[in-house]
Amino acid sequence: MEPLQPVPGTTAPAQRLHSLDALRGFDMFWIMGAEEIFHSLAKATGSPFWGTIANQFTHPDWNGFHFYDLIFPLFLFIAGVATPYSVGRDLERGVPRRRLLARVVRRGLILIVLGIIYNNGLELHPLSQIRFASVLGRIGAAYMFANIIYLYAAPKRREPYMAPKRRELYMAIWFAGLLIGYWLLMALNSAPGFPRGDLSMQGNFASYIDRMVLPGKLYLGIHDPEGLFSTIPAIATGLLGILAGSYLRQASRPEARLAGRLALTGLLFIGLALAWNPLFPINKNLWTSSFVLTTGGLSLILMAIFYYVIDVRGVKKWAFFFRVIGMNSILIYMSGHFIDWDYMNTGFFEWLNQWVSNPWNALVMAITYIGLKWLFLYFLYRKKVFLRV
Repeated sequence: MEPLQPVPGTTAPAQRLHSLDALRGFDMFWIMGAEEIFHSLAKATGSPFWGTIANQFTHPDWNGFHFYDLIFPLFLFIAGVATPYSVGRDLERGVPRRRLLARVVRRGLILIVLGIIYNNGLELHPLSQIRFASVLGRIGAAYMFANIIYLYAAPKRREPYMAPKRRELYMAIWFAGLLIGYWLLMALNSAPGFPRGDLSMQGNFASYIDRMVLPGKLYLGIHDPEGLFSTIPAIATGLLGILAGSYLRQASRPEARLAGRLALTGLLFIGLALAWNPLFPINKNLWTSSFVLTTGGLSLILMAIFYYVIDVRGVKKWAFFFRVIGMNSILIYMSGHFIDWDYMNTGFFEWLNQWVSNPWNALVMAITYIGLKWLFLYFLYRKKVFLRV
C-alpha cells in the first residue's frame, strides 16, 4: 500500500488498528454460543454466583440492561470505528464521494438482504409470513446512513477531504440530534388510544409505526426489537464508532493518552445514560437514547482497553483467538444456515458427552461447540478465505 498523504494541519494518520479485529472477534465469540458455557455452569453448580453471571447473558423482558444487550450495538460501533480506516482513507486519496457512496449503499443493502435470508432462509414464503426486520438489516441500515453522514454532513469543499476536527464537529451534532430527536418523538407521541409518551410494548410510538409501515410479520407480533423506526438512534451508535475511529486515526502512532480519553468519555456517557434513565429508560427493544449512551460508553471503554493492550503496548498474541473469529464475523453469523453445528458437535463429541457425568457434560459440549466453530474459522484463516461485504 502506498503511504497516505496527511491532511494539511494534522499529523500523518495511523494506518492500521490491530485491536479492531480482536474486539470484533471478542464480540462475535458470544454470538457463536459462548453464553451457553455460563448457563451450563449455573445449572451444574447451582451457585448463586454463576446464576447471576448467567443472567447477564439473557435479555431483560423490557426495560433494564444486561451484558448480553451490549453484543449487538458493539458490533455496529466496531463497524463505525472501521470507517475512517476504509472510507476515510479512500476519501483522502481522492476517491470521488459518489463512488464511496455507491460502495456504502451496496454494503448496507447486502446486509439487509442477508438479514432477510437469516430470518427466513431461502424458501419462498407468503409475504405475511416473512420477517423483514433483522439484526443484520439494522446493522446495514445504520451503517449505511452513518457513513452517508460521514461523507456528506458538512458543506462541500474543493478538497476531497475535510479537516478532521470540523468533520467530527458535524458528526457530533448529528449524534446529539438523533438522540434528542428520537427522545422527543417518543415522548410527544404514542400509539392511538395510549397516553402521550407511553413506552409500553403496545403503546410506544416506534412499535406503532413499525406495525403501520413494515410489511410481513414482526418478531413479537406487535413489536419488533429490530424494527424500522428504532433504527434512527442506531445510526447514532454507528456515528459514535466513526467518531472514535476518527479520533484514533489522527494520531501518527498509538498513544496511551488516546485510550485514556476514550475510557473517560465512556464513563461520562454511562453517567449521562443513568441520569436520562428516569425520563427515557434504558431499553434495548426500543434502542432508547439512554441505551445508546450506555452501550456506547461500554463500547468506548472496551475499545480503549483493546487499543491500549494491543496497539499501544504491543501485546498481541493473546488476541489471536479472537482475531481469527473477527476476520470472518459475517460468515460465522450466517453459517448456521448451511452447517448443522449441533449435529457436527454431537457426531464428533457424543462419546465425550457420555463419558462426562451429568450435569457437567452440558458444559463440556458447550465448550466443544465453540471449539468446532473456531477450528472451522481457523481453517479459513489459514487459507486466507474471508467473507467480505
